[in-house]
Amino acid sequence: MGKGDRKTRRGKTYRGSYGNSRAHSLQPAVAGAKATVTKPAAAKKAAPKKKSA
Repeated sequence: MGKGDRKTRRGKTYRGSYGNSRAHSLQPAVAGAKATVTKPAAAKKAAPKKKSA
């Protein structure tokens, strides 16, 4: 288990490669933290019609 070991996280970091031991995760780094929620864009209201004189 060291830098030369391709199966461990340290070895993956040393070689600059990725795999099961060093996967790209989109989950937050802190355990138990909630993922960011994106809110839908607010719908714009139609402009009021002008009164004709």
